[in-house]
Amino acid sequence: VGKIQVLGTGCDRCKNLGANAETVLEQLGGEAEIEKVTAIEEIAAYQLFATPALVIEGSVKSAGRIPSPMEIAAWITAASKQNIEA
Repeated sequence: VGKIQVLGTGCDRCKNLGANAETVLEQLGGEAEIEKVTAIEEIAAYQLFATPALVIEGSVKSAGRIPSPMEIAAWITAASKQNIEA
């Protein structure tokens, strides 16, 4: 996976989501840039109504909640497979 973005203004939930994404990525042995997006203008570009949000390879995977590590792992794995096939 090339890029994972955690969208949010820096609240505790946003920090927890970022930490979960980093942990899952480490467990999978993957390498990716994890970007924390805090600028309201950048978050608004995704037309989200709630944060925190998780974006993998430009695709919004969740918004307004902290997904489970299993969900995050599944999304990262799927994105990695798509990158290999591309």
